[in-house]
Amino acid sequence: MSMQILVADDDSAIRTVVSQALMRAGFEVRVTSNIATLWRWISAGEGDLVITDVLMPDGNAFDTLPRIKNSRPDLPVIVMSAQNTFMTAIKASEKGAYDYIPKPFDLTELVAIVRRALSEPRPGAKTGAPEELQDSMPLVGRSPAMQDIYRALARMMQTDLTVTITGESGTGKELVARALHDYGRRRKGPFVAINMAAIPRELIESELFGHEKGAFTGAQARTSGRFEQAEGGTLFLDEIGDMPMEAQTRLLRVLQQGEYTIVGGRTPIATDVRIVAATNKDLRQLIGRGLFREDLFYRLNVVPLRLPPMRERIEDLGDLARHFFAQAEKEGLPRKSLSQGALDVMRRYPWPGNVRELENLVRRLSALYPQDEISAELVEHELSNDAPSSPGIDSDGGRPIDLSAAVERYLGDYFASFGDGLPPPGLHERILRDVEYPLIAAALAATRGNQVRAADLLGVNRNTLRKKIRDLDISVVRSIR
Repeated sequence: MSMQILVADDDSAIRTVVSQALMRAGFEVRVTSNIATLWRWISAGEGDLVITDVLMPDGNAFDTLPRIKNSRPDLPVIVMSAQNTFMTAIKASEKGAYDYIPKPFDLTELVAIVRRALSEPRPGAKTGAPEELQDSMPLVGRSPAMQDIYRALARMMQTDLTVTITGESGTGKELVARALHDYGRRRKGPFVAINMAAIPRELIESELFGHEKGAFTGAQARTSGRFEQAEGGTLFLDEIGDMPMEAQTRLLRVLQQGEYTIVGGRTPIATDVRIVAATNKDLRQLIGRGLFREDLFYRLNVVPLRLPPMRERIEDLGDLARHFFAQAEKEGLPRKSLSQGALDVMRRYPWPGNVRELENLVRRLSALYPQDEISAELVEHELSNDAPSSPGIDSDGGRPIDLSAAVERYLGDYFASFGDGLPPPGLHERILRDVEYPLIAAALAATRGNQVRAADLLGVNRNTLRKKIRDLDISVVRSIR
């Protein structure tokens, strides 16, 4: 006897194509256009699997899912929806659905999911996230690339699997890590982030694991590390590819044994932390160059998650722009919208800075222009100013100059003038400030405050640039005027 599939959708075309595909695959199919009939069939014990749309004329499938799971916990339910958002995927998972499929969908994929669900039933409903989180929107986009991300995240929310997020700079890796925490079972614990590229290499082990008083020069008191601060929650290791080999060895030991020793200490400390790592580098290439441990890579890469660059999800541009305009309005900036021409210009742009570059552009448009509707001309003007080359900065035949190298050459020549003698104490730091401040300010002015572009101009890591902006107290707002 063949398996019976119950299909509920108020769209007759959807019911027809789904039922035909399933019958060709050898299943028996019953279709309905309302939840009431679907529930009657389920209550009578009919069906081996349910496929249902979310929004139906007589109700919402999310309201029915808990009843189904309570009545028949072994019955797999696949949810379809044209509301292809991150929260739709999360709600489907939390309400006990086996899987979520965004419309339009591939029929071959649907049949494959049905076969998998029938061979691997998942009893019981999951514990949902707090209601106050239900209406938030941490991730935006309806593109197929983002739908894959949403579905993967929904499956990982209730696990403690180690995740490695890869993607170009500006794609939102920390936002995804935060969503994994905020909607997962560790959400009541702390979320602690550490950026490997922003911390001096000699201090990374102390930052991660803490140190005892007197463990090294300047260690005047016992200090907790990020592992201790993240206990019971999530530790986000950003720019993991920049972690020194010594710290990699200690991190591997933590992942293998579930315990660590603080710097200068002797007693192992058990830890209960979920690790989420992120990088914009190719870790396999780093392994080949001897810069990253292969055994650590496999420990971290239990669940790999690649975030698509903006150019691979350009259909999300309108939704993202509206989202950032709304955020700017909440922060007190005037309400803005894009003309169709402006949207067309933005869709043709390659977005090398990805979503972060789009957010910067939207905030700039909101702050600098009085028009309620942003025109194509304004967008073209701002995007042309975003180009990496700029008068006064780029004087090398149209190519960016490595200003960081220029600073080093300048300092090298200056200190060479002392011969064998030593310069006065503190002179190096004072000159560094005097030289770096105007160069960084000029780069920010040339890129209208875009720190990603400015970092490229200066030849430094963007996190290094952020630290220098903070340490040198450079006003980004002044720089973009």
